[in-house]
Amino acid sequence: MNTRSLKPTLLAALFAMAGAADAARPSPDEQLAKALDGRVAGKPVKCIPLRNIRSTQVIDRTAIVYGGHGRTIYVNRPTSGLAFLRDDMILVTDTRSSELCNIDIVKLMDPGSKMITGSIGLGDFVPYTRPAKDSTD
Repeated sequence: MNTRSLKPTLLAALFAMAGAADAARPSPDEQLAKALDGRVAGKPVKCIPLRNIRSTQVIDRTAIVYGGHGRTIYVNRPTSGLAFLRDDMILVTDTRSSELCNIDIVKLMDPGSKMITGSIGLGDFVPYTRPAKDSTD
């Protein structure tokens, strides 16, 4: 069997599989829409209490979704550094108060090398609340 002819075929198959995996992955807009499904936007706020943050979801080059207590989540669309914002990075936040605010800088750390790879400037936090179920249903 000729191994030279197998190498280009094998490489083409690997590239095709990688492309199919990327195509199957939802776009950042689709990921954000899924996170906000059934929620209503409220008035943007400059800060959110750290004690209310229970989880974070990074949407590549788009936003950070902060999960909170109850029916409300907060979406932050950074004002700078979006090129560094990737879902495989670790968010490193160093605040000097009990709140996370739109003036704070968030550093991004590569999980493998543990090196800081960039930073983002936070924008306002938009609360998205899931409406209470109507008891007359």
